[in-house]
Amino acid sequence: MPDHHHNPLLDDSPLPAFADIRAEHVLPAIEQALAQARATLAAVLGASAAPSWATLVEPMEALGERLDRVWSPVRHLHAVLDSPALREAYGACLPLLSAFHTELAQNKALYAAYRSFAASPAYDALDAPRRRVVDNALRDFRLGGVALAGAQRERYAAIQTRLSDLASRFSNNVLDATQAWSLTVADEAALAGVPESALAAARQRASAAGERGLRLTLDLPCYLPVMAHADDPALRQRLYEAYVTRASDLGPDAGRFDNGPLLEEILALRQEKAELLGFANYACYSLQRKMARSTDEVLEFLRNLAARSHAVAQAELDELGRFVNQEHGIDTLAAWDLAYYSEKLERRRFDISQEDLRPYFPVQRVIRGMFDIVERLFAIRIRDRANVATWHRDVSFHEITDADGTMLGALYLDPFARSGKRGGAWMDVCRTRMRRSGELQTPVAYLSCNFTPPVGERPAIITHDEVSTLFHEFGHGLHHLLTQVDIPSIAGIAGVEWDAVELPSQFLENWCYEPEALALISAHHETGAALPASLLERLRAARNFQCGMQMLRQVEFALFDFRLHIEYRPGLDVLALLEDVRDEVAVLRPPEFNRFPHAFSHIFAGGYGAGYYSYKWAEVLSSDAYSRFEESGVFDRAAGADFRREILARGGGRGALACFVAFRGREPAIAALLRHSGIEPPLEANAA
Repeated sequence: MPDHHHNPLLDDSPLPAFADIRAEHVLPAIEQALAQARATLAAVLGASAAPSWATLVEPMEALGERLDRVWSPVRHLHAVLDSPALREAYGACLPLLSAFHTELAQNKALYAAYRSFAASPAYDALDAPRRRVVDNALRDFRLGGVALAGAQRERYAAIQTRLSDLASRFSNNVLDATQAWSLTVADEAALAGVPESALAAARQRASAAGERGLRLTLDLPCYLPVMAHADDPALRQRLYEAYVTRASDLGPDAGRFDNGPLLEEILALRQEKAELLGFANYACYSLQRKMARSTDEVLEFLRNLAARSHAVAQAELDELGRFVNQEHGIDTLAAWDLAYYSEKLERRRFDISQEDLRPYFPVQRVIRGMFDIVERLFAIRIRDRANVATWHRDVSFHEITDADGTMLGALYLDPFARSGKRGGAWMDVCRTRMRRSGELQTPVAYLSCNFTPPVGERPAIITHDEVSTLFHEFGHGLHHLLTQVDIPSIAGIAGVEWDAVELPSQFLENWCYEPEALALISAHHETGAALPASLLERLRAARNFQCGMQMLRQVEFALFDFRLHIEYRPGLDVLALLEDVRDEVAVLRPPEFNRFPHAFSHIFAGGYGAGYYSYKWAEVLSSDAYSRFEESGVFDRAAGADFRREILARGGGRGALACFVAFRGREPAIAALLRHSGIEPPLEANAA
């Protein structure tokens, strides 16, 4: 008989018991974990001894880690295997967790204990990472509203709970809107131009849905190949309109999943929260946990990038316009034509396309090759481990050890798109490194992507762009897994300034273009043949195709996000502000019906509100860090050891700038980013 009282979320086992977790376990587990956390807090505050690391900070760190350990599998399953029951249970827990974290942040007795400890000789005797833990805690008390009283204090707590709920609803709406739309095409001729890999997946989707023909969806593994290759402009227009109006007031599901009211309420509440805490706006509040020192510094950084990229982007757009006019007799490019004709221009200029490359990147070869690369770079070992309970048959589990066999951490890898899984790619934390009762708990990460799954007998094969995505997320994973910090709040990616957290992820992407690395991650899925030298050369030559337009697109998103959070006021027209940003930096204008903000989950449902600039900010760091490998060799052992020791191992135990300087020997410079992005000439040209 099953034990109906046993709750797998409360097991103190090394890994979550995914095979046993059910939606009905979620709320009871969180309620019990919160009760335990409150009991621990009461014991800490009731201690008669003067606050010390052992009596105050250690138990509070353990309290937070324990709660995260219970919640992490729930948060993860909600993202990768959503169901109505799980969504309801997840939603029921959000206000409870939000209320508890607000209680903690506003606990005046706890704040007084930390302040007392920070003022004592015992604090001065701590090493730098431990002092950073205490300093971060004091900062977070201030940002959590510890100084508020009465009605303001209650209002802050209500805002936090509501924001948590709104972010979850925003994300759910994007997922639901994406999955609500499909188009089944009976005649394959209507999909002329679409690659066979995408057609096979579309046939498989139709068959799985009990339909004849080919089923198209708005998931990126389907959407992108259709937009880049379908010869029928009406089909491209239909998909484009459905995609860019997701979760909005327009489009085929107009109003059904509309995020418009949600994003307006999110912005209003963020502004109110910032003002309650004494900040002029939410952007100022956001920068308290970032490297950038002021909103002006961020705006200047983004506008400098735009200015340096604008002429390059305009020249690229002009080139595309001439090509389309001369070769195809078209005077005006529609938004749904851009990817299609850019693909044709890229093929004309470089004789290459993502589909030419796809057969050489079977997923399993890429994964094993990626492991080989980081083994060489960082002197670690990665081995597969079977018989680990996971949430889906496609998920694999991998253990990471040091060269001497010491266990460092482990990784769940979930590569394929499926129903109930949110789009995109991400890394999340399952377990954090820490010492528990004298024993070392090693970190565990989740790595999730949305690649096209295997079709029939053919293995899953991915584009080179998707290879870069996998490397990006594994870079985050390594930051979490190779930490040598044993304190949860500064271990791995925890406590790292948010505008530096993309450094390791963007850094690792560079190996996707290096011949020595490509030899490890590529082989034809049918013949096993190596990536031909000519194709490799063309891949590298095409790396910065339309680099200026890509740069301006990212700057546009970042500037929109940042200005939105600086300039917010009641009644602000979000779409008008976006148009104003485009007036300033863009060379391309989407149609008026485009509702990009309504699905901008990064800033409305992720951690990037007033922080989307972080991608470009961190890319300055990652490009400059990589330039050391360009100088010394892409598999240089000393450089790899230094990167592991000074950046990956340090976690949030030292400031990101200090980590960078320790690795590079100087402060970061923007030149490498501009060179790697193709905005400025390569070094050889500069030398002339």
